[in-house]
Amino acid sequence: MSEKYQNGCPIMNTLNKVGGKWKLPILWQLYNDDLRYNELKRRLDGITNIMLTRCLQDLEKENLVNRLQISDIPPHVEYSLTEHCRNLADTLLNLEVWEEKVQSMQNSKM
Repeated sequence: MSEKYQNGCPIMNTLNKVGGKWKLPILWQLYNDDLRYNELKRRLDGITNIMLTRCLQDLEKENLVNRLQISDIPPHVEYSLTEHCRNLADTLLNLEVWEEKVQSMQNSKM
């Protein structure tokens, strides 16, 4: 086995960081906008506070999301993608293009 795969498959390692129901949608929402917690929650229909908090903590730990505490009145927190995650964002755009092609093919079969 090559040395590259001795510590696991790179794709599986990536999916371990961004996988699950909510992490990719969170990253996608942060792609164009830095968002406050409540705005992010409004954009993610169905996510609970506990799940959003847990996912944001995980993404921050993986150096994919920045958390910025702002001391304005009222104080609030803003989340943004890290530069490291901006590289992943290009891959998300490719996934969007792929899905559009799949939808187009399915619609043309109808």
